[in-house]
Amino acid sequence: MNLERALELAERGRGTTHPNPVVGAVVVQEGRVVGEGWHERAGGPHAEVVALEAAGGRARGATLYVTLEPCAHHGRTPPCAEAVVNAGIARVVAAVGDPDPRTYGRGFQRLRDAGIEVELAGGELEWRARVQNEAWRTWTRLARPFVTLKMAATLDGRVTVPGSRWVSGEASRRRVHELRAHADAVAVGMGTVRADRPLLTARDVRAERQPRRLAFGHGPLPAGVDLELRTGSLSEELRALAGEGVQSLLLEGGPTLAGAFLREELVDKVLVFVAPLLGGDGPPLVSELSAPVRLARFGAERVGEDVLLTAYVHEP
Repeated sequence: MNLERALELAERGRGTTHPNPVVGAVVVQEGRVVGEGWHERAGGPHAEVVALEAAGGRARGATLYVTLEPCAHHGRTPPCAEAVVNAGIARVVAAVGDPDPRTYGRGFQRLRDAGIEVELAGGELEWRARVQNEAWRTWTRLARPFVTLKMAATLDGRVTVPGSRWVSGEASRRRVHELRAHADAVAVGMGTVRADRPLLTARDVRAERQPRRLAFGHGPLPAGVDLELRTGSLSEELRALAGEGVQSLLLEGGPTLAGAFLREELVDKVLVFVAPLLGGDGPPLVSELSAPVRLARFGAERVGEDVLLTAYVHEP
């Protein structure tokens, strides 16, 4: 229950903590919550520090529930592990460890060295914490953005419908704008650029900022198309984007771009909006693959008249 509350608190920092993860923390003394906090903005105090300050002297001998391993390094703020030790916390329950191989476990070790009991939640709570920061975790661990492949298809797997501009319904299209609003960058291939001249902006939804709008492939871009052209290899371009602070990339291209990313094992998550239509003709979801791609954590959700299928290629 307390860790679930910490996960809820973490979401309050969504959109304002970049490039940091969202984190929530709860301090419990003798079964009562005595302090809560979340990371509100980059450069500001981390969730653990906010919760400990709210608890004050009641933190001594208490349990700290936190969604991510307390940091043990000096960044823009002092290490949280030291603050936990100095506050006199007796036990820490964390949802998940730090994914950075250079720092993983150091926060937990500092706590254990100080005699603090450390427990990892595991199970569904761990998975929820991983998903909550899936983009940041991939960016931190692999030095590339977390790549979500979004597609819309008919029930027979066609990505176009004769005589119609759209495959999916209005509710699905609104969801796509919400996805754009939460992505650092959105991209298509040159085939989509030439055929549709997409804007790739987040429209008619709340957006703290607009995503960077990219086109992968060889130019030139058609006149009037205002996208960034990325002409290098996909892996090189993703490394470069990561270095520029892009943690999440939403792919909205056609089957050619989808196939290229999948063949290079650069897709992490797949979203397919399936419309209640039989297209009968048209290109398939994905161009030719070198081998089958196995998906995990498969889920389905009704979105208007469509069904949104979700799955992971690489778990965060």
